[in-house]
Amino acid sequence: FGSRFARSVLNSKAMSGPFRTKLTEMVGIQHPVIQGGMHFVGYAEMAAAVSNAGGLGIITALTVAQPPKGAEALRDEIRKCKKLTDKPFGVNITLLPVGVQPDFEGIIRVVIEEGIKVVETAGRKPDVVIKTLKAAGVIVIHKCVAVRHAQTAARVGADMISMDGFDCGGHPGEEDVGNWCLLAQAAKELKIPFVASGGCATGRQLAAALALGAEGVNMGTRFMATVEAPIHQKIKQALVDAKITDTTHIFRTMGNTERVYKNPTAAKVRDIEGKHPGEFDKIHDLVRGENYRKSFQETGDIDSSVWSCGQSIGLIDDIPTCKELVARIVQEAEATIRNEVVSKLARL
Repeated sequence: FGSRFARSVLNSKAMSGPFRTKLTEMVGIQHPVIQGGMHFVGYAEMAAAVSNAGGLGIITALTVAQPPKGAEALRDEIRKCKKLTDKPFGVNITLLPVGVQPDFEGIIRVVIEEGIKVVETAGRKPDVVIKTLKAAGVIVIHKCVAVRHAQTAARVGADMISMDGFDCGGHPGEEDVGNWCLLAQAAKELKIPFVASGGCATGRQLAAALALGAEGVNMGTRFMATVEAPIHQKIKQALVDAKITDTTHIFRTMGNTERVYKNPTAAKVRDIEGKHPGEFDKIHDLVRGENYRKSFQETGDIDSSVWSCGQSIGLIDDIPTCKELVARIVQEAEATIRNEVVSKLARL
């Protein structure tokens, strides 16, 4: 098994990178690493840096397509990214409850008009969005937290699934299933390819994901702690300093759970939710997106807002460039497979 596994994922064409998977072949990237959509992080600079490093960078549509320009601001960001890289990059479109309803029709129109070839979708009832994108020839990677949701996305046309385990930052769903079981179930039951998402930060995890049947990994939090990430240095340092236990959940009583950095603001939100379950108006001022944006883009204050990050914060100990990070992850994954997985096979 070990030798067959190694041959199936390791690429004999070294110039193309050591791994050949359905992800690298489908979207035309060198390494099986995606930078997932991230609020107030997924700008052109971030996406281009990851794509230039051989992965798939992603612009976060809902972060960019804000008033007054709306969807046209996304067009500007896409064009900016095109000037920063000639490699493939994509756009994230997330369909979850937010304060002000986004112009999804405008966002999708801009994506198609600008010739974006890959879209990461996420959230609830993606049918119409996926079908519209597929009709325009766009590759759709749908992120979801349950295999039954992945099967639905596959039925309506998704090309690939990003299986998002409970370890992830942002919205892990309401079923609390970690990647160790979720990925094994996906490999057993899904008919289309999938990548591992949630808690991913190291090459060993890429090797493990491939062994579990994934075609690569989707990382968010780990890319926040890179030189090119367009966020305040104090946020990056907080990620380096954090332990694996330094996240918590909010919005549990709203049915829209979010994993965030464990700080006094998050603790206050949890306390209010406990006393007033389901009453969003009681916590609205604490969880405003503008608070989040200011922490990331202006002040670097790690305690004055609630901001998403995954349990992989406990695996981060430096702030490399995206090129250094992707190269390290890929090299570690290759070494793990060649020197540790295959070497443990009994010699007959």
